Amino acid sequence: MAHYAKVEDGVVTQVIVADNKEWCEANLGGTWVQTSYNTVGNVNSREGGVALHKNYAGIGYTFDGTGFAPPQPFPSWSKNSTTYLWEAPTPKPTDGKIYNWDEATTSWVEVDND
Repeated sequence: MAHYAKVEDGVVTQVIVADNKEWCEANLGGTWVQTSYNTVGNVNSREGGVALHKNYAGIGYTFDGTGFAPPQPFPSWSKNSTTYLWEAPTPKPTDGKIYNWDEATTSWVEVDND
């Protein structure tokens, strides 16, 4: 058994566990693409595993024939062509503090914990 994503007009509308792609298409109709929950950012977490379609598919993800990408979180973010994950125009600070993205200023803003 494996996971399969139903893709309609380039968007994932359903993810199920099934025997194979042919079963999905014959019994449920539409276009189905195999996906693996072990794949994130074009890396398979299992030792010796091969990445499958860049990321595990989720409802609302897009599929371009090569990989699955999550929805774009902010208009200023760009999709990494290798990982198919979205990246902010500036890297998130790594100083141990908590930050949120502020699209209006296209910058990371420290969260006030008070």
